Amino acid sequence: MLVRLLYASRAVDTSPEAIESILAQSREHNPVSGITGILCYGGGIFLQAMEGGRMQVSELFGHIQKDIRHKDVALLHYEEIFERRFGGWTMGQVNLTKLNHSILLKYSEKPELDPYSVSGKVSLALLEDLMATAAICGRV
Repeated sequence: MLVRLLYASRAVDTSPEAIESILAQSREHNPVSGITGILCYGGGIFLQAMEGGRMQVSELFGHIQKDIRHKDVALLHYEEIFERRFGGWTMGQVNLTKLNHSILLKYSEKPELDPYSVSGKVSLALLEDLMATAAICGRV
């Protein structure tokens, strides 16, 4: 059974090396587990959608909750799905520094990434919009 999980967290270390380490680990681990998804990072905040088997996604989310590189981990949305929306990605990355801020403003009160202040469905819609506008790098 396929599921989609959306969560937000804050980076403990916001250095480029620490963020790249998290991305590299995701890209290495996720294909083996059949997990696809998209990761958005900006302003010290991660917003990630993961898709895959129920047990694999649940296990990965459990690891993220215990990962000392993340804090304030919040489950935003979880659902059983018929098909993947992010199937072409092991872990696509959005570079918010090169993003038109009007896309962020479309989904929130301010033109900044803050999934803690909007619903999970709004955050998922933002990720889909970012995917549709080719604002994502790291496609496999």
